[in-house]
Amino acid sequence: MTAENTIKITTATHRFIRALSLLALLALASCGEPPWNNPNPPPQDDLITYQSMISPTPPKHLDPALSYAADESLFIMQIYEPPMSYHFLKRPYELIPGALESDPQVTYLDAEGLPVEEDDEAVAFTRYTLRLRDDLRYQPHPAFARDAQEQPLYLFATAAEGEEFRQIPDFPETGDRPVTANDYAYAIKRLADPLNASPMLGFMSQYIVGMKEFSERVAELPRDAWLNLDEYSMDGLEVVDDLTLNITIKGRYPQFVYWLAMPFFSPIAPEVDRFYQNPGFADRNLTLDWWPVGSGPFMMVKNDPNSEIVLERNPNYHEDFFPTEGAPGDLEAGDLEDAGKPVPFIDRAVFRLEKSGLSLWTKFMQGFYDRSGETNSNTTGVFDQAFVVRPDGVEMSPELAEHEITMSPDVKPGVYYYGFNMRDPVVGGYTEDKRKLRQALQIAFLTEEYLNVFYKGNGIAAQNLIPPGIPGNLEGEAGINPYVYDWVDGEPRRKSIEYARQLLAEAGYPNGRDARTGEPLKIFIDVQSQAISNTSMNWIDRVFADIGVQVEFRPADFNRTREKLLTGNTQIYSHGWLADYPDPENFLFLLYGPESPLECDCDGANNSNYASEEYDALFRGMRVLPAGPQRDELVARMVELYRRDAVWLNAFFPKQIFLNNSWVYNNKRHGISKATLKYTRVDEDEREAKQRQWNQPVTWPLYAAVLLLASLLLPGIVAYRRRQNATARDIGE
Repeated sequence: MTAENTIKITTATHRFIRALSLLALLALASCGEPPWNNPNPPPQDDLITYQSMISPTPPKHLDPALSYAADESLFIMQIYEPPMSYHFLKRPYELIPGALESDPQVTYLDAEGLPVEEDDEAVAFTRYTLRLRDDLRYQPHPAFARDAQEQPLYLFATAAEGEEFRQIPDFPETGDRPVTANDYAYAIKRLADPLNASPMLGFMSQYIVGMKEFSERVAELPRDAWLNLDEYSMDGLEVVDDLTLNITIKGRYPQFVYWLAMPFFSPIAPEVDRFYQNPGFADRNLTLDWWPVGSGPFMMVKNDPNSEIVLERNPNYHEDFFPTEGAPGDLEAGDLEDAGKPVPFIDRAVFRLEKSGLSLWTKFMQGFYDRSGETNSNTTGVFDQAFVVRPDGVEMSPELAEHEITMSPDVKPGVYYYGFNMRDPVVGGYTEDKRKLRQALQIAFLTEEYLNVFYKGNGIAAQNLIPPGIPGNLEGEAGINPYVYDWVDGEPRRKSIEYARQLLAEAGYPNGRDARTGEPLKIFIDVQSQAISNTSMNWIDRVFADIGVQVEFRPADFNRTREKLLTGNTQIYSHGWLADYPDPENFLFLLYGPESPLECDCDGANNSNYASEEYDALFRGMRVLPAGPQRDELVARMVELYRRDAVWLNAFFPKQIFLNNSWVYNNKRHGISKATLKYTRVDEDEREAKQRQWNQPVTWPLYAAVLLLASLLLPGIVAYRRRQNATARDIGE
């Protein structure tokens, strides 16, 4: 063997031994280190960070004048402060001052603008006086940056001047200022500006004095550049001083105070509106719709909806505290452990895009997301892993219990339903035989079975069109629908199929056939094709076959289905409604005659085209009354008409379940408000410990590989060393 060969073999051996050593070190390196599989980047600072996700469809609008979706308000309501807010814990839902120092002062006025008593028939207007807190301040933002002459620093005459700025963090200078009453007035003017196409314009212009006229006036103005809405007055808005704003509406409308808690009424600084009108900014998504600016607890520092959205604590946020009281049971449930402590508890919230529900679930179970997001029976492959379905509800699976995961169930303040078109010649109409036909179909639609089969019991069969937690929904025997249910052994029991067949016969369809023609009764159900499965259609076929009724489904996409509703070209349709505010009016208006698309020539909410003079009169009376026994009586009568006339085929109130890892606190769900992130508390030390525990790498294959390679290599090394020694002896001899 030559010296050169000896050197090559020795070098190879050394490299092999080094590789084995590195492999062994790698196998031993897992203890005490962060999980290798953590999808989140390592922290660059000591900020307390909440880890969450955004749905596969990122928010489309973040401008308060435009946004009207729950996934958008998740961000908007952390950044902005409307005049009113909601108590985090109390149920029924309770309004509290948000940006205001106290509840609005309400003054009733006659046609001459003079004050009158609330119950005076001369009431023509209602004036709401809003008095702001004196510690509201906008987040730092380049729109408020000023030069040495106190002029805006970032106003450009051409797109080329501001071309270097691609996103808000690119601007080196920022400024801020106090929030004023005029900012809230300016925001309302933006709602009225037709250029913004706010979904609130049509509704609010019916109430706010001068809003319609303001909208028509600015619509006629040239819009070659930014239009300063401060230069145009609206009769219903009066800025009394820096902290006081009067809003005057037509007549009485007590529910207006609920609208003051919605993001539409968040303040907009004119400087911000002007800043985003810089030439070329819209081309780079430098808009209020992409980069909101508010005075709330958080501000947006990154907006990449294809990757992640990041909020950070607003350094200018005013003093705020966790509630010191809650609903019955909150103290025992631990929901008041942080009572009186300053909020927000977290410094940053990271929302990452997750396109796969399974991926989201896996990362949650590994501890890389703090909460699961909404978990329901439609979450593919997840619900069965997470829950065990019992006759009385669902409970967490053993795996979740071992992880010390907590469950936050809630009944959504909403209703999903199949409705009758009351103008249809077969199922519509108000005669007794038509009512009996609809009641027979209601009884045959076994809502409880439907929920168990398709929603794993994750819903409540509706006895009413008003959900639980909202005035007008009664529990127990007093709350049942007596046309569909009996009260038996302390609970509602659906009337029998035999009784449904009897009603069907009395309606003129014995055994499901028209008594006059002998033809079978066939009903037509319009559904959104992406929202119904063959399995559910087969189930509906079966339950109606039990009373001799045939079903034909007419699936279509959303636009086609909506067109049918707008033109009244349906017989039975599927729909749903989630509350904008916790008042019975927000559900009772779904049957108000003028809300019929065929009456208002608009996208009305009364898709059943229900027309009852009594109901409409009761509704008009109810909507102007304050809460109290008189209003409750009107609500109860409208609910009775809804039941008697059998306006909807079936309805249920959906449940939602959120899961929380053990290091996340203050998890009580709020069905109306999304402004709850400031109350979330995260124990990062516990999270880190759990992540290590749940993500220990499987190292035994590495150890096995080391031993296997060593066992293969060792005989060769020994043989080589023997030959080398023998050669050395031969040379010596």
